[in-house]
Amino acid sequence: MKFFCGAAREKTTPKIGTLLYGYRPDVVSDSVHDDLTLAAIAFSDGKYTALLISADIGGLQNELCDEFRKSVADACGLDARDIIVSSTHTHCAPNLSGVSGWGDIDRLYYEEIFLPAALAASKKATERMAEAEVGVSVGRSEVGINRREHTREGHILLGQNPWGLFDENMTVIKIRRADTKEGIVNIVHYGCHGTACGMSTIITRDWPGVMVDRLEHETGTLSVFINGAIGDVGPRLTNGKTVGDITYVEEHGAYAAMDAVRIASQIKPYASVSVSAFYGTVKLPYQAHPTLDEVRARKAQIKNPENLVNIEALRYRHLCDVEEILLAGDSITHPEAFSFDQTILAIGDILIVPFPFEMFSEISLRMRHYSKYAYTLCLSCANGYNGYLPSQDQLCRGGYEVGVFRYASPYSLADNTDDNIINENLRIIERGEDNV
Repeated sequence: MKFFCGAAREKTTPKIGTLLYGYRPDVVSDSVHDDLTLAAIAFSDGKYTALLISADIGGLQNELCDEFRKSVADACGLDARDIIVSSTHTHCAPNLSGVSGWGDIDRLYYEEIFLPAALAASKKATERMAEAEVGVSVGRSEVGINRREHTREGHILLGQNPWGLFDENMTVIKIRRADTKEGIVNIVHYGCHGTACGMSTIITRDWPGVMVDRLEHETGTLSVFINGAIGDVGPRLTNGKTVGDITYVEEHGAYAAMDAVRIASQIKPYASVSVSAFYGTVKLPYQAHPTLDEVRARKAQIKNPENLVNIEALRYRHLCDVEEILLAGDSITHPEAFSFDQTILAIGDILIVPFPFEMFSEISLRMRHYSKYAYTLCLSCANGYNGYLPSQDQLCRGGYEVGVFRYASPYSLADNTDDNIINENLRIIERGEDNV
């Protein structure tokens, strides 16, 4: 059994004046703190090859992601389904998500900067593949904290919730050449929003950028961040909030770097591993729509809809779409479920599971518990973007994330979507294992 790996990185920094995605549709960049990047990592056993791409963006809209994966696959002679695209979810990068209320997709940035960089990095990564070996270590990190802050009155705000759930596991993967032991790439997996900078006009990778820069400096090896379950997790900032400014990026990134370097230093056994993938279709049922009268009553309560942004604009758009659907009745076909094609990558005992959502940390913890693999790494905002995916226990409390979950599509997902997506992924894995 032989294992091959190659990695490369390109800059994807936009021009100053580019609109930044994450808070409002009108945030104009005016400076660059650190360059945005896109890294490509190629894995192969000599027959099967897959690419993992980590990009410093908030997310990649579903249709655009499909287009992107095909372009990369064509350039590298691969199958599009074997391209996994992970977004670091910085809120200080151009808009490639296109969610209603947050602004339009920056197509010019995509075509002139983002895609060319991805093609260059992906081709270099595949060309640089060499026989390699892998080492893994997991450690506890308090970089993140549950961000669903509870007020005394029972409201949910974006802040810090010290008793709330979050995934404390930080995983560091080191891949090195089998012959010279020279490092090829370090991969850090952890689940936490990239919002230390807050609603800023500064272009930055946010705290993960500081972390991987320090790890790269200490190891002399290209270092890459892939984001885990971020839906209910923000950075544990010293101001007690979930957002700050550029000084918090540097402070919190240094804190994260200490954990990453510590965990990386604990890696001892390296081994050649197998590479394979599990394929299938994930189906997530929708729930029934409210009545037409209920929808119209909710719309009537909204004043000056033309001035809405963010979650309120999304909610109004949702109500308008649902009204049209109900008026159309049986004249249109109503889907029963949201479906997406899934690729789950297995690298030895490491399982990489993309989620096209910002899922809550409980979902990642449950996937890890049910999985037979030693290291099950769930990725947020990967291979598409569909907003938040809360755990069922949080729906009754409401809040920003629950609102996005309800309104992100004209058809709202069922309350037990957390159970459904976990079991759909496990089904794909278990069926694939049976076929090996």
